[in-house]
Amino acid sequence: MKKFLIFGLGNPGAEYHRTRHNIGFEVLDAIASDTSSFSSERYADVARVRVKGRELILVKPNTYMNLSGKAVRYWMEQEKVPLENILVVVDELALPLGAIRIKMKGSDGGHNGLKSIQQLLGRADYPRLRFGISNNFSKGQQVDFVLGKWTDEEWKVLVPRIEKAAEAIKSFALAGPQITMNQYNG
Repeated sequence: MKKFLIFGLGNPGAEYHRTRHNIGFEVLDAIASDTSSFSSERYADVARVRVKGRELILVKPNTYMNLSGKAVRYWMEQEKVPLENILVVVDELALPLGAIRIKMKGSDGGHNGLKSIQQLLGRADYPRLRFGISNNFSKGQQVDFVLGKWTDEEWKVLVPRIEKAAEAIKSFALAGPQITMNQYNG
């Protein structure tokens, strides 16, 4: 059975629940909701889901965002999953609320989670799903914004977009990155 590691970036702990920075956790929760539950394992909470002959290993690092690379490297080595079969789900300020962009490589864009992954893997050519959280904050308020909780109005917009991101992840594993990018980017 072909394995895929899906990393949803975020921060552990109740105080970070439903914050913008934790959208990666929300997307993985949506994938696991019907068929699996997360268990606490080394460096992460992990759930395993089967989708049409593929195993999706859903990993929510508990290392905090700035040390996400530690969990990514460990689980890649532990599960012996090649780089092309991982996908990192991350919040993105440069995209409108709920927009989804899948890329096969790129810079860290100033995102501390991606920066940690890039440092520990020694490369930036790994697949990622960037989930738009918008940039609706005043100058100097970026940290408060990304660590802030979603408003009720934002959450109503997000619920179907989280489901769309979960569909895109399943497509990534089943149809491959190119077809998935053509279908879900934009």
